[in-house]
Amino acid sequence: MNLFINGEEHHELPEPLTVHGLILHLGLPEKKIAIERNREIVSKSTFETTELSDGDRLEIIHFIGGG
Repeated sequence: MNLFINGEEHHELPEPLTVHGLILHLGLPEKKIAIERNREIVSKSTFETTELSDGDRLEIIHFIGGG
């Protein structure tokens, strides 16, 4: 599967793949993250059930706290 993540194309991702699976595959922290799929926000409550499709465009934002 090929996805566009933050404007970059990622090839040969495993199928089937959910948003949660992608987060794990990319080694991203599961907390403090927001994901937009094809210009629609994906609710955290649906990360495990939202299946990705070839050609999907994702924007992933990781929030970092500080002082």
